[in-house]
Amino acid sequence: MEQEYDLVVIGTGVAGSDIAWHCRDAGMRVAIADQRDYGGTCALRGCVPKKALAGAAETVARVSNQQGNGISGDVSIDWPRLVAFVRSFTDPIPRRKEEGFQGAGIETYHGSARFIGPNRVVIGDDTLTARYVVIAAGAHPRPLGVPGEDLVTPSDDFFYLEALPERIVFIGGGYISFEFAHVAARAGSSVTILQRSGRVLSGFDPDIVDRVVLASREAGIDVRVDMPLLSVEKNAAGLRVRAGKKGQEKTFDADMVVHGAGRVSAIEGLDLAAGGVETDRRGIAVNEYLQSVSNPAVYVAGDANAKSPQLTPVAVRDAHIVVDNILHGNTRTADYSVVPSAAFTTPPIASVGLTEEAAKERGISYIVHAGDLSARFTNRSTGEKHAGYKLLIDGDSHRVLGAHLIGPHVEEVINVFALVIRHNLTVEDLTLDAIPWAYPSHTYDIIHMVHPLVRK
Repeated sequence: MEQEYDLVVIGTGVAGSDIAWHCRDAGMRVAIADQRDYGGTCALRGCVPKKALAGAAETVARVSNQQGNGISGDVSIDWPRLVAFVRSFTDPIPRRKEEGFQGAGIETYHGSARFIGPNRVVIGDDTLTARYVVIAAGAHPRPLGVPGEDLVTPSDDFFYLEALPERIVFIGGGYISFEFAHVAARAGSSVTILQRSGRVLSGFDPDIVDRVVLASREAGIDVRVDMPLLSVEKNAAGLRVRAGKKGQEKTFDADMVVHGAGRVSAIEGLDLAAGGVETDRRGIAVNEYLQSVSNPAVYVAGDANAKSPQLTPVAVRDAHIVVDNILHGNTRTADYSVVPSAAFTTPPIASVGLTEEAAKERGISYIVHAGDLSARFTNRSTGEKHAGYKLLIDGDSHRVLGAHLIGPHVEEVINVFALVIRHNLTVEDLTLDAIPWAYPSHTYDIIHMVHPLVRK
């Protein structure tokens, strides 16, 4: 069947959904499609279920840390009941999402979309023509390219395992592997992380990463670096993983091997060439307006935009940029210079702004102020010994250039530093003379991070 629209959106995650709703509110005739359940990565295979799992791991860790401080007795994770709790969040989402679209007058389609022209896509038996097409198809695990790749469990499936295996090997040393590893270890599994290079959690400050690696090992997680994956095979006991550099190969036995080695834009089946949509090695080539450089009818948002960090708030902002550029002409550009991020390990880590490595590459002069916060009573009161910070400060202006944190609630505290960096504030703007921070709180501990830097 042939249908005509003002806008066709491919993908029902936060980016695609926001674009569809806002453009429909503006009076456009809109269709939206997805080859998977409606809801996208964050709601079904990312932030929402992850937070529920991380909350359980945090509870177990906190009770463990408090032993001898007036707390006694062990707690444990009941995996099937925890997964049922996760499903209480995620199971209603696809139906609720689709009903929301339909109630707004957005026409819904199910199935894989592919281009058959610059502004025409096919979904099943339907051909859709539109003035604009938005690709917000999200991302999926990158191909591993090794023998036995089919034996590796996608990270998406980890949230919904009916039972947790006794031995798990995570491939890749990024935030996905570390977050899942902390959950699995606190649930009683024997856990190994294999990272192909010499550095894990590469998006975060190395000194902060060293501390979370120490916390990981204390939680029973075996973190191995310089272990590129070579193969996965079945054996009588389950699975055997072979990894390592030439001449230094090692084997690891497991009941499950989980892919945590990064994600790439899910654009393979779109037949972009038929739509005149140019690609580069990272994905779809877009200009500063998030518009295809070769087909002005096509915009890209969210994880499908390989230039943007794969984070939900970034996808939402991408969506707002695309909406404004569709409705009002290309008036807004994307800026990813200040994007706070966090990894929900136990304890969590967080980062925003420049790392030392980035500052050196750009020739930016800075001073480093770092310290330990484990002796602060906010952390002693919960038994958390892995808490600290590193700040990068402009030596002349005292502006904050970067902030890197580890400890309880740093995923909240980092947002304060994001505002500070965005608005070019100085360490003096963070003192009690400037703001009487709520006390006691982890945000108040910012006072202790900046105090030695304040001009007298």
